[in-house]
This record gives sequence, structure tokens and C-alpha cells, in this order.
Amino acid sequence: MRIDKYLWCVRYYKTRTLATTACKKGHIRINGEIVKPSRDVYPQDQIEMRLNQINYKITVNDLPESRVGAKLVDIYRTDNTPKEQFDTQELLKYSKDYYRKKGTGRPTKKDRRDIDDFYDENE
Repeated sequence: MRIDKYLWCVRYYKTRTLATTACKKGHIRINGEIVKPSRDVYPQDQIEMRLNQINYKITVNDLPESRVGAKLVDIYRTDNTPKEQFDTQELLKYSKDYYRKKGTGRPTKKDRRDIDDFYDENE
């Protein structure tokens, strides 16, 4: 089964086109090698992919016939992603919401000065 179809079947991507695009951009690796969308996947292959700022690591257990339900996904793959990846994503979500609310517009002059001061202190 093709890698783009496999990732679509196990619900990592909403469409096959998105999975194909990720392969073309080099976000997908099988056994450490960057692959094209047409590369075949076999059981026990190690897949590494970058999706939503998380580096997923999965192992292929079996190949599904077609797209499977969310409850059945664990039959076809084993998720080896470190927990720290998800923790980092959670912290990033909080850091974005902390300072400015969405839709409040561009930073004011005072906000810009505060941002510049913050970066100057961290250097």
C-alpha cells in the first residue's frame, strides 16, 4: 500500500491529497529515508512524520483494506511518539493565548517596545 494512502487510511490526514503534499515536502520518512508518495509501506516499517508541529513516530502493524474508523486505528499502527512532543504542543498553545487575544489587531507601540525588551533580555 502506498504511504500516502496508508496515512489517510489510519486517519493522520483528512484527505489523500494532504498526505501526498506532506510526502512531497519531505515531512514523511520511512526507516529514516525521505520518501515519495508512491513508496510502498510494509508491516514493521518505522514511519516518522511532522504534523502540526509534532514529530510523530509510528510502527506499521498491518495494512488496512480501506479507511478505518477512529476506534480501529490502533490495530494497524503502534504510536511510539514521545510524550514530550505532546507536552511541547500544549505549552505552545498556552503561550499563544497568554499575551494577546485573537482578533485584537496589531500590537501597539507600547506592546512592540515590551516585545523588544523581552527579546533583548533573553539574548
